[in-house]
Amino acid sequence: QVQLVESGGGLVQAGGSLRLSCAASGIIFRINAMGWYRQAPGKQRELVARITGGGTTNYADSVKGRFTISRDNAKNTVYLQMNSLKPEDTAVYSCSADVSNYSSSRAVYWGQGTQVTVSS
Repeated sequence: QVQLVESGGGLVQAGGSLRLSCAASGIIFRINAMGWYRQAPGKQRELVARITGGGTTNYADSVKGRFTISRDNAKNTVYLQMNSLKPEDTAVYSCSADVSNYSSSRAVYWGQGTQVTVSS
């Protein structure tokens, strides 16, 4: 089993910055893609940013130029640096990890989510 634990959420004023972290632990052979998603009240969950095992990244258009996803493979951790935050970035942010274990099975795991609130 694999656990993902997020940290770094909180309340920030518009224009401010936050850095989210998500650490994976458990039976892990390799972590393939990792991603950050968010869900605002009354809205569907959306992909914010994703990074492959090789480091290729992609972003939602709404966060391009403001957010940066990165990962530390030695620590099984993915980060999301969020700059120039806007009130519309307010949401619960969750991380995901596509994990291969030692028996060659593969599954996607999710963290519990962390609240990000941006005040105007």
